[in-house]
Amino acid sequence: MSTPDHKPDSADKISHFIRHVIEADLQSGKYASRHWSGKPGPSKDSSVGAGALHGGMSAPPSARTVSNLDSAKIRTRFPPEPNGYLHFGHAKSICLNFGLAADYAGACHLRFDDTNPEKEEQEYVDSIIDAVKWLGFEWQFGSENNEYFASSYFQWMYEFAEKLIVAGLAYVDSQSADEMRASRGTLTEGGKNSPFRDRTVAENLDLFRRMKAGEFADGTHILRAKIDMNSGNINMRDPAIYRIRHATHHATGNDWCIYPMYTYAHPIEDALENITHSICTLEFEDQRPFYNWLLGHLAELSCINTPPPQQIEFARLNLTYMVLSKRKLIQLVDEKHVDGWDDPRMPTLVGARRRGYTAAGFRRFMEMIGVAKNHQLIDISVLEECIRDDLNDTAPRRTAVLDPVKLIIDNYPAGHEEKCLAPNHPQKPEWGKRAVPFSGELWIEREDFMETPGKGYFRLFPGNRVRLRYGFVIECTGCDKDADGTITAVHCNYLADSKSGTPGSDNYKVKGNIHWLSARHSLAVSVRLYDRLFAVANPGEGDADFITELNPNSLTTITAQVEPSLGNSVAEDHFQFERHGYFVADRIDSKPGAPVFNRAVTLKDAWAKATK
Repeated sequence: MSTPDHKPDSADKISHFIRHVIEADLQSGKYASRHWSGKPGPSKDSSVGAGALHGGMSAPPSARTVSNLDSAKIRTRFPPEPNGYLHFGHAKSICLNFGLAADYAGACHLRFDDTNPEKEEQEYVDSIIDAVKWLGFEWQFGSENNEYFASSYFQWMYEFAEKLIVAGLAYVDSQSADEMRASRGTLTEGGKNSPFRDRTVAENLDLFRRMKAGEFADGTHILRAKIDMNSGNINMRDPAIYRIRHATHHATGNDWCIYPMYTYAHPIEDALENITHSICTLEFEDQRPFYNWLLGHLAELSCINTPPPQQIEFARLNLTYMVLSKRKLIQLVDEKHVDGWDDPRMPTLVGARRRGYTAAGFRRFMEMIGVAKNHQLIDISVLEECIRDDLNDTAPRRTAVLDPVKLIIDNYPAGHEEKCLAPNHPQKPEWGKRAVPFSGELWIEREDFMETPGKGYFRLFPGNRVRLRYGFVIECTGCDKDADGTITAVHCNYLADSKSGTPGSDNYKVKGNIHWLSARHSLAVSVRLYDRLFAVANPGEGDADFITELNPNSLTTITAQVEPSLGNSVAEDHFQFERHGYFVADRIDSKPGAPVFNRAVTLKDAWAKATK
């Protein structure tokens, strides 16, 4: 019996059923004898490179030595189709697959499932690579660079299809799509055999090779697995495995005019890459019988390594106040309800990164919610709290006034200015302090003054004293108004011996403490205040039109005043704007000396408070 060489080393790792499967497999040594050439290939022989194996079958057992054993205890994979941008649901799969591989001394492959020539583009390949790296994961394992493209396996997939034909396990069907649909049956009634199901091996091989040669138009013929048209699982009723598509592929160009169906290609890709645990979402559960049928027969035909991969399904991520359907996300972009795929309100990883969400916060969230077998709806506030917790630890503190009104200190010496010291992080004294300029005219938040205060209001009003945070105690004396009655300036006097950090500061006890900026030194910047894209927790529920449930207040753009040092911010610099939340310098629109800030999350769950 072999035992796992590596287990999760963190007490924070939450156990779940997939971990149990992996640990049981490691304990039993289920995959311990598998061989690996260092490259994907169809043979058990790991002493030969994948390219040399291309045209042949496995070598005799004598050619396989212990030195060729796969050094990865497990192999998982993240297999996105490069036809769009990754969303939050993909983040769960990324963290799960790469995380499990790391925890159990294994390898995780990044595989692009590019078997559909009509939808895939290099732009999406590049964005996927960036997203996985941003989340903190790599696909290196020792000397292996495990970045693969399913299109690299087209020849092997074709050869395997021919072997299925020769074994009597596949046939060319010449029915129309409507005819095949009609003969498939229903969930309660079996299907009917195709009139072409009993073609001879020679006939099927001839037609399949002519399909490959480009002799037929799209839809003329299709290759189907020969299983059971009366199966209770409708996916086992002779599923299609190859179709004709005269389309240019982003990687293989016009080399092929027949392409494998996803349900055929995916298990083969797993097998060629020596994957042990093929982890996917619950919608593929009904496809698992075909996954096992196909790999079982290919193993019998000596096409793939054994034991073959096993498919394990988990519940996909569902979050409140957002949609993760690709169709709905495309509609949001195409109809310009958002400003593109990287709009910070979008549940895409490029959007989340631009908004200021952190990779560490995402990883913390995925670990917290765990892995389930049943569908679950997670409140978005859980993710927001994970982002908030991470930024609380990592974001320096700065001052910003989002709705500024002038505060004039009437008894402050004219033209004088000085420095006040503020900590860069109150819980991290080793980060030191920063000097903040102080002068006789300041910016304060408009809500920090009330001419006629309500009960429990401890900020500025005529006759009241407050402390300017890290600065002086002041006493309000009144305000200026314009013709419409809008307050244009607040007036006060300061107590010169009350400066924070000096002995005199202890002589004054006040209930209010407000933040401020020197009007002479502050910097005016554009700030975007983001809220949830939808106004309801489950948009599109039932027959509701999810577009009508968009939150009209999901974006507010303002001009705010910030500390002058923030003018040096570069893209993706994170800060806590004290009192207001966590902000990031926009990675697209920020320019040297003119940053644009996006609010990632508030300091607390302001949405829950507002909706009580």
